[in-house]
Amino acid sequence: MDAENNIRDDAQNEVSDQEDVMNIMVQAFALAVREEDLATLKELASQQHSADLADILQILPANLRRKAIELLRADFDPSVLAELDGEAFEDAIFVLEPEEIADAVSQMDTDDAVFVLEEMDEADKQEILSNVAPDDRIHIEEGLAYPEDSAGRLMQRDMISVPPFWTIGQTLDFMRDHEDLPNDFWEIFVVDPHHRPIGTVPLSWVLRSKRPTLVRDIMKEEQTLFPVDMDQEEVARQFRQYNLVSAAVVDSNERLVGMITVDDVVDVIEEEAGEDILALGGVSDGDINISITDIMQKRLGWLVINLITAILASVVIGVFGGSIEQMVALAVLMPIVASMGGNAGTQTMTVAVRALATHELTVSNAWRIVHKELWVGIGNGAILALLTGVVAAFWFDSAPLGAVIFAAMMINLIVAGLAGILIPIALDRMDVDPAVSSGVFVTTVTDVVGFFAFLSLASLVLL
Repeated sequence: MDAENNIRDDAQNEVSDQEDVMNIMVQAFALAVREEDLATLKELASQQHSADLADILQILPANLRRKAIELLRADFDPSVLAELDGEAFEDAIFVLEPEEIADAVSQMDTDDAVFVLEEMDEADKQEILSNVAPDDRIHIEEGLAYPEDSAGRLMQRDMISVPPFWTIGQTLDFMRDHEDLPNDFWEIFVVDPHHRPIGTVPLSWVLRSKRPTLVRDIMKEEQTLFPVDMDQEEVARQFRQYNLVSAAVVDSNERLVGMITVDDVVDVIEEEAGEDILALGGVSDGDINISITDIMQKRLGWLVINLITAILASVVIGVFGGSIEQMVALAVLMPIVASMGGNAGTQTMTVAVRALATHELTVSNAWRIVHKELWVGIGNGAILALLTGVVAAFWFDSAPLGAVIFAAMMINLIVAGLAGILIPIALDRMDVDPAVSSGVFVTTVTDVVGFFAFLSLASLVLL
């Protein structure tokens, strides 16, 4: 136990140290920018990984961020553009000239170039593409032509493919003689005369094989292929399911057109998981990096929907207004029933939404999970309702009141468990993202059922 505590403390200290370092770097950047100390600013930037430099730029106030980019423009790291988002990305595009952005895009892998350009409006996109070399432009435009959030947008066009009759020696010579190769790759794709993938050879196998060995003799025929129009969330799921490091992407004729690597999939997994979590609260990933007006517009619709559902719950309370006037204890205890139901429903809903996203909850096991949640609701309902009922009975010196709140909580917690899983399943079947919509419906159901059950039982038993 002491060892586990030490490990946890070390991890927390490491995180704290990293945050301190980041704060110091941000302050150093801000000072160098204010003083227009170009030498210090360049030195600080050169010490940072592109992702860390992007984080620093996003933390800086907008005026200092634009000035920093302006000062660094001659030595601006192209890969930083692919790491920026929201206002920080817009500031970089505003400061840099189209020719500079085009030069940066040309140095990126195709997938990163597509990611940068898809964030721009059409006029800016075309202006930058007009300054990109024809070969690079063709690959980028092909990537942009694929559906958003698809394997085609995610893939990079640079890869190594060889015929099965080549020897390992020929393959090695090819890689040594050609400069236009991907920056990072882990396997070589083997293709037939129609450029259809028929196998792969991991780089480690290439390095350990003798030069006369034929590629076909060491290749793996089994591989996972991704159609260009496959949703990136499904791509990420299969990468995780089959422990892939890279995989081929094929067009409608099953010809090899690109590859997806695990570093891109890690970003997708984080993005999709983050979107689901944020969607439950009605906010977006870029909220901290966009303007106040845009944030208000993004959140207002969600809050209006919540207002309507709150009014619906209040209508139920209004129906029993006379009962509440006669017995003040109902007003005191009423929020407990709704709150416990809402929390229980949210627990189940969160698990259900995540299970749907990872395909752990499917048609084949849906009713088994529903049955399980029903019994969880009964079990938790019995324990919590009994505890609340006893407290209420002693608090207000009324055994009937304790029995009423016991029954109401039992009903609401059972309904909460069922609503928490049935509502996300139903929305998923209707092709509505359950992460976005489930929370409103589950909260409404638990509030309405909780208030109605408690107040109607109180009216029948106590008044």
